[in-house]
Amino acid sequence: MPMFGRDAELKDLGALVDGPGDRSGILIEGEPGIGKSALVEAAIAASAVAGLRVLRTAGVEAEQSLPYAGLHRLLYPLRRGFDALPARQFDALAMALGMSDTTAEPSPYLVGLAALTLLADEAANRPLLIVAEDVHWLDSASAEVLAFLARRIDTEPIAVISTLRDGMATPLCDAGLTDMPLGPISDDDATALLDSLAPELPEPIRLRVLAEAQGNPLALNELPTAVADLTELPPALPLTARLERAFAARGAALPASSRSALLVAALNDGDSITETLSATGVLLGSTVGPEILTPAIEANLIDIASSTVSFRHSLIRSALAATATADERRRAHLALAEILGELPDRRVRHRAAGSVGPDEQVAAELEATAERARHRGGAVVALERAAALSDSPGRRADRLLRAAELAVDSGRRDTAERLVDTARTLPLTPGQQATANWILSGFDDGVRESPSRIAELAALAASVAADGYPDAAMRILWGAAMRCFWSEPGPDTRRALLVVADALPIPDGDPRMVAVNAYVAPFERGDRVMGHLRALASTTGRDPEVDRFLGSAALQVGAFDLAAHFSAAAAPSLRAAGRLGLLPRALTVQAWSLARLGDLATAAPVAAEAAALARETGQPFMQGLATAVQAEIAALHGDYPRAVELTAEAERVGLAAGARPVLATVQLTRGLIALGEGRFDDACTDLSRIHDPRDPTHAPALRAYFLAEHAEAAVRAGQTDALRELLRDLESAAAAAPSPALQIGMRYARAVLAADAAEEHFETALAADLIGWPAERARLHLAYGEWLRRQRRVVESRTHLRTARETFDALGFTAWSERARLELRSAGESSPNRSPDAREQLTPHELSIAQLAAQGLTNREIGQRLYLSHRTVSTHLHRIFPKLGISSRGDLAALLPTEDEASR
Repeated sequence: MPMFGRDAELKDLGALVDGPGDRSGILIEGEPGIGKSALVEAAIAASAVAGLRVLRTAGVEAEQSLPYAGLHRLLYPLRRGFDALPARQFDALAMALGMSDTTAEPSPYLVGLAALTLLADEAANRPLLIVAEDVHWLDSASAEVLAFLARRIDTEPIAVISTLRDGMATPLCDAGLTDMPLGPISDDDATALLDSLAPELPEPIRLRVLAEAQGNPLALNELPTAVADLTELPPALPLTARLERAFAARGAALPASSRSALLVAALNDGDSITETLSATGVLLGSTVGPEILTPAIEANLIDIASSTVSFRHSLIRSALAATATADERRRAHLALAEILGELPDRRVRHRAAGSVGPDEQVAAELEATAERARHRGGAVVALERAAALSDSPGRRADRLLRAAELAVDSGRRDTAERLVDTARTLPLTPGQQATANWILSGFDDGVRESPSRIAELAALAASVAADGYPDAAMRILWGAAMRCFWSEPGPDTRRALLVVADALPIPDGDPRMVAVNAYVAPFERGDRVMGHLRALASTTGRDPEVDRFLGSAALQVGAFDLAAHFSAAAAPSLRAAGRLGLLPRALTVQAWSLARLGDLATAAPVAAEAAALARETGQPFMQGLATAVQAEIAALHGDYPRAVELTAEAERVGLAAGARPVLATVQLTRGLIALGEGRFDDACTDLSRIHDPRDPTHAPALRAYFLAEHAEAAVRAGQTDALRELLRDLESAAAAAPSPALQIGMRYARAVLAADAAEEHFETALAADLIGWPAERARLHLAYGEWLRRQRRVVESRTHLRTARETFDALGFTAWSERARLELRSAGESSPNRSPDAREQLTPHELSIAQLAAQGLTNREIGQRLYLSHRTVSTHLHRIFPKLGISSRGDLAALLPTEDEASR
């Protein structure tokens, strides 16, 4: 078809093919027939001239329930390169594409990393153009992998062109591709196109086609034939319906046997001509040959090539299916099922489509198919259909709820809510009711729900436990406990949760129970929680889920050293297994804790990765919390403009749903900025808000862990009375809980508030075990040195001030370093100028790559860790070297020593 009115689009596509530049791909969006495929073909022709290799795939409506069908089509030409993949990536890709006997579900992120490695290696030999058409019909697994790829190929010689139908969704919409919306061509271009396609068209019909087509190129091509024999205009229909009717009319003119073969091909979830002919033979009761499709080929409805049947346009397939009767479709599906005996999963799907009314045998087979599915998206579809065919309400509810669980795992909120709502229309057992109630808490940890919901969950957990379902009760209780982190239900609800927890027949040392106690009663049960955490600290690395639970529990009770330890232990296994939904949670806990401990060099890249992965995996509140940590790190570094920018970004997320930990961390950062700028009254006001139960920044546990900053601000602002009142409020908690952060903060506050006994308080505070808390120790030395200088004990003050300066220099606490220098100068000692550390010259993302390279990891190994291609890693390293004034990776180890090396 000639191209009219698409000069700008052709230019953009040509630029992409010639070299991706600052964009890695284009998403062409428009209504059916608007010219998306024509533009794709033009880009493919241009790529041949530019020397690119083209890899293609397309979404097919009938294949949406076949996990990784689209990816298989894309990567099959590269199958000889599979063996060169790292073992874990090879296993994941082999499982995904059905090349392995293993039935376990591969992580879509590991599959994505394998595809990225494969494509990057191929692109090193010859640039690639990836074409993905009709991505709205891609199976969800393939769509997720393509989105993963699109986000990571900006430094690769790879371009992506995809097409999407107007008004439909795909993960590729959020993958960083440049949007190219296509509208109708102009009247002049429409006239020229029609004249080139049908020059002999009578004038009345010509005007009619122009009016009906509304600038749609496919309509201009198809409608002349459709309207030629009409005596009156058809009723107003959407353009898609008009085109489908045009295609259906062309199909209706075929011989009956050819129409049957076309219907079979349209309903088949594969494109094999052998399958189509075999099933058609079953349908017609006699053997048929390829000639049965000749009329359809001559009518320009299908193409036959390489033993496959392909429809010339996706609307042709949908038109044939839509215009067939229900009985015709049912019989075609059953015919396909009969010839797919050696492919049980596909066979049962067609049997299910051909079933009328309940059929428990087919439902059970579909359920088995769901268990074998290599992706949860396909399992959800199979289970929902199995539920519809179930012969009892109980079985139907079980299958709906299981499908909803898998939808939660896949991050598909709308689907999960719809399935749960459907299940709730059925008579449910207590266990099913419990499942329906807790299942949706997998999204956002219930952040968007009313705090009153927590009390309801407590009562439900008690009821479920009483009915003999302790594990279900534990899951409900955990969901309720998590809500106590994000929101504040009040003391009565917290006590009710503890009553339920105590009644459960689950050991007190079970990691789930430890975490519940920590979230619900961080001070009241802090002693108990700390005991379990210390006992379990030597068992890390066995189960990342357990380590993640314990890391979260440790953060709640202010044991930031243990929180960093547990979460750091969880991260490698979560990363290696491709569990990128859980990984940002562990990383956020790790980064939050490390920032509080003062290890900014480690915290910065961890927080950046947590924020990026949370954004990619659709976890806005974890992204907000990780972003707030980034803001805190920027403030401690003295980069106040960046800190202000990040606090605003995090606050937008936190305020939207009242996510208290996000807002508390934002408020802490504001206090740090004000302290660094000498605005002590503002700092005191900012930090006081965290302690006000009426304020949205109030976080009952976290508020007790910022006491050192608050005490410093209050003393310098002259607001010591308010500070003493706050300390009295916390005395009972400090007496009951061995929380390290709370105890450190209380000792600091007592020292800076003391009058006659200040020296004793400072010595007591410094005598505590602060080995893993360098920032807090340096803060004490600074305050003690300042006090000693004010007491005219100048010589003694210098030792403490020098220690503070050296520690703050090493940690990168710029504002505190300057304060220590000023105090030392006032004490008669000058300080050398502080040179920026190598870590401070890099972005967090660059720092994470540089640190791994300094440890001796290859580019490929770094890429596997960070879910990047090795070429992307190489590009970053070549940007890093000039920043650090080095010429090779061998120099990185000296500039970025590991923690063990630095301590030696």
